[in-house]
Amino acid sequence: MSGISAVICAAGTGARAGFSENKILHAWRGMPVLLYSVSAFSALADEVIVACREEDRARIDALLSPYPNARTALGGVTRAESVYAALGACSGEIVLVHDAARPFVTQKVIADCIESVQRFGSGVCALPATDTTVLAEDGCIRSVPARQAVYTVQTPQGFLRCDLLRAYDEAFRRGRITEFTDESGVYAAFVAPPHLFLGDRANKKLTYPEDFLPAERTGIGIDTHAFGTGDHIVLGGVNIPHTRGLIAHSDGDVLAHALMDALLSAAGLRDIGYYFPDSDDRYAGADSMQLLKETLRLVNAQGLAPRNVSVTVLAQAPRLSTYIGEICNNLARALSLPAARVAVAAGTNEGLGYVGEEKGITVLALAMLG
Repeated sequence: MSGISAVICAAGTGARAGFSENKILHAWRGMPVLLYSVSAFSALADEVIVACREEDRARIDALLSPYPNARTALGGVTRAESVYAALGACSGEIVLVHDAARPFVTQKVIADCIESVQRFGSGVCALPATDTTVLAEDGCIRSVPARQAVYTVQTPQGFLRCDLLRAYDEAFRRGRITEFTDESGVYAAFVAPPHLFLGDRANKKLTYPEDFLPAERTGIGIDTHAFGTGDHIVLGGVNIPHTRGLIAHSDGDVLAHALMDALLSAAGLRDIGYYFPDSDDRYAGADSMQLLKETLRLVNAQGLAPRNVSVTVLAQAPRLSTYIGEICNNLARALSLPAARVAVAAGTNEGLGYVGEEKGITVLALAMLG
């Protein structure tokens, strides 16, 4: 078989994503969504055809300029019309059809698709269902297919170009094209049952606004408290005996405060001084672990939750090694995290600076949200 053509479907509007532009032109991690797929396919295909709308064509042509084997073709109102038009622009014996809104496709998946077409005449990227799947009617379950027989279909989907074109010709001729949501359905109806190959769970489709949010959001928090009078300090909700206490409006839990700032920062919110100001008498002597839980609620309201946290305490004194386990457990409970996802470390400052001179304690915290 000679020649491999890749058709990338990019003629939609992406209205469900809520952007003012086509979602595949939206920048994600510094690059338009479309170019992730173009880059992956251009390395393995002889030509890449991007089916697009007329109003997006000039902009996409400019984006494709670094890819000499990529060009645009005018798409249609529906996906089927776009693929059909792009097939007419293809020259390869094998054609791979892919959704531009699936930017996470890997070259391994593409290579597997090509291999499947070479061996079986077709290759449809799919994953075995992990959830029970039902067939419903009028809001009620009517049947439950055996889970081992159910797959979810992704792209790319590969075929011999002559076969796929013949299937589309027949679907349009019979007026049945609206019955099908992708190429595998058209091929199955008019050529043969298409062959499946194993896809990748990371190869998801970007559809809604939340899909475009970073998979992980990281924040850093730093807090310092000076020593004053007292007979103990509080770190992570643990009372630790010491010859002095920490000066603060609340209970002085400098560890909890740094972690609160890290969580708020990762969520794109204001700092703890905004939500829990020291000018407010309600927080005089407050239990900072309760404030940490309040902070978690603010984070959760953004649709986010901690995935893991890491905290480092810089204190010349007191020695903290015997308290680390209890602190970790307290933080895990407060944040509804497994203890294994909470890390707390402690170190001295080798006698240097205000920490080394035992004038205060500084805590650095990192939080990852998802």
